[in-house]
Amino acid sequence: MNAGGKLTIESTANQDSPVMEGKQVVMGIDVWEHAYYLKYQNRRADYVDAWWSVVNWSEIAKRFLAVALRAQDSSK
Repeated sequence: MNAGGKLTIESTANQDSPVMEGKQVVMGIDVWEHAYYLKYQNRRADYVDAWWSVVNWSEIAKRFLAVALRAQDSSK
């Protein structure tokens, strides 16, 4: 989420993270080859498909609510 409390989709180069820019991360996926190559070789799409099956939606909801409430409190 950005400083205004808006949910955004970010793409960063190399090892960079939105956290380095002071943003709050609710959910993320690493698509560098080191994240999937041993099991999926060059099949990034298969890795991403499998990744969806392990997403912990209750944890993401908890993080989203925490960040949204913080943004709401700071806007008062």
